[in-house]
Amino acid sequence: MIRVIAHRLFIAVPILFIVASLTFLLIQFIPGDPAITLLGPDASAADYARVRTQLGLDQPIFTQYTAWLADAVRGDFGESLQARQPVAGLIADRLPITVSLAVLSIAVTTVVGVGLGTAAALVRGRWARTIQIVTVIGASIPSFWLAIVLVGVVSVGWGLLPAAGYVAPERSVSGWATSLVLPVAAIAIAGIAAVARQTRGAVIDVLGRDYVRTILATGASPGTVLFKHVLRNAAIPVTTTLGFQFVLVLSGAIVIERVFALPGIGQLMISAIGSRDVAVAQGIVVVTAGLVVLVNLAVDLLNALLNPKMRIS
Repeated sequence: MIRVIAHRLFIAVPILFIVASLTFLLIQFIPGDPAITLLGPDASAADYARVRTQLGLDQPIFTQYTAWLADAVRGDFGESLQARQPVAGLIADRLPITVSLAVLSIAVTTVVGVGLGTAAALVRGRWARTIQIVTVIGASIPSFWLAIVLVGVVSVGWGLLPAAGYVAPERSVSGWATSLVLPVAAIAIAGIAAVARQTRGAVIDVLGRDYVRTILATGASPGTVLFKHVLRNAAIPVTTTLGFQFVLVLSGAIVIERVFALPGIGQLMISAIGSRDVAVAQGIVVVTAGLVVLVNLAVDLLNALLNPKMRIS
């Protein structure tokens, strides 16, 4: 297990370095001038030059990059041009909203997706075909379109849930949960379909193994075999799929947060790109990449717990 952790952490360092470097270089190609963003289009050339000097924009790209990277290693991503606040603080304020959205979406995806996939593998006939059709349809629906439909039907039409906005859990737990129901549903549908298909295939594969038939022949109850042997061994590809779904949730949060007016890092990223707030955009990308690395590490550790062969490889 320690070797697995050490190996993944060893790989994570160059990955984060590459992501940070590419992010810095690519953001340089975003049209616009931060000095103009700060001062407006009517300032004098001397004022623009002064601001560029203050921001270090008059330095060569490599000098700017090394200075930014040295600060980023210490967790200092600079100061936001618009908010005039440390980027790390802005991200820390917004990150819990996006993480809560992602975690709840993955929880719903896991419970419903594994349940549907297991049912589709165990039952036959009309019910199995119905579940497969539902999962195919769910995988085909774009999350942003579903989000708009949910707002129009559930919020505007039925008046059951708020159409937009966010309530912090410290203010009201019920309000927090209510504000995330529709965003979580919009994100989770596609993930449920993917997990259900993966679970169905994995369960069918494990059910066909010789050791499962042998255990059943010894008189063990089907429920015990299902939960103790089948689902445990089928969980390895499913956990990998869930890890991939978490990455998709983080990327899709930009659109979903926009639709539901959630003040997460997705909204912050859109605002930063629109105003060419380079420091904020760079910080968000690096932090998101770190989250992806941590999720992949958690998936590898979980798979190692489920599969003893991975612990000794």
